[in-house]
Amino acid sequence: MRKLVLILGLIKFEHTLFALPFALISALVAGLGPEAPGLPGRVLFWILVAMVSARSSAMAFNRLVDLRLDRMNPRTAGRALVTGALKQTEVWAFTLSCAAALVVAAGMLNRLTLALSPVALAVIWGYSYTKRFTAWSHLVLGLALGIAPLGAWIAIRGEFALPPLVLALAVIFWTAGFDIIYALQDLEFDRRAGLHALPKKLGARRALLVSTGLHVLTLWLLVWFGSLAHLGLLYYAGLFLAMLLIFYQHRIVRPDDLSRVNAAFFAANGAMSIGLFLLTAADILWRPRLLS
Repeated sequence: MRKLVLILGLIKFEHTLFALPFALISALVAGLGPEAPGLPGRVLFWILVAMVSARSSAMAFNRLVDLRLDRMNPRTAGRALVTGALKQTEVWAFTLSCAAALVVAAGMLNRLTLALSPVALAVIWGYSYTKRFTAWSHLVLGLALGIAPLGAWIAIRGEFALPPLVLALAVIFWTAGFDIIYALQDLEFDRRAGLHALPKKLGARRALLVSTGLHVLTLWLLVWFGSLAHLGLLYYAGLFLAMLLIFYQHRIVRPDDLSRVNAAFFAANGAMSIGLFLLTAADILWRPRLLS
């Protein structure tokens, strides 16, 4: 149990809150929206297993790939894998176990999700290498999270469709936007280590402008998704909350003041995803009562 607690801390398990709510939004719309097939508890369970396993495997793999860099970076020098509190073999075992859980969960859903599970693993593991050769690794991270709502839709409907694709694009640009903000902390280290990130390529001020643009695009895509999914006022109330939280994180982070990056990264984005999910769920589940 002590080792498990260390691993969950290593992979920042609490950050699962970022992508999981969007997968659940997609599942609710796919299963309970207009002309939907329903959302059995068994299907929801395996979607949750797949999403949590995928994210956990990806983060553990990232820690293994970045171990040499984490030893050099003062910000990450206290991680359990760096200090020796966890062994590489232990983290590898966790990584591969979570990957196996993803494949099993995908197989329990339908044939298409099973067939696509290796593609999902390739994307979420492949991200860890991208900052070694491209400044746009933030978009690849966004893709790693953005496939979650698309996967949830396929798990229920067994097919691709426009609404989850639009939601996936929103998650991609949202994630890339806040990851650019987070990367500001490592600007000097990236320069010394020869890594690539948008703040290093453009400078902090222009990188923040790109982040703002990506978040504006995110909000537009979420409006489009709401229209495609025939969502109502409660969803748009959640979207208004999301807009306020996005504005807040850009308000408190400045090129010359990074003291509140963590507040912008975790608190604002966690509150945004959870708040939007809760209000979307309320919109879908309570709307028949409101209309009756």
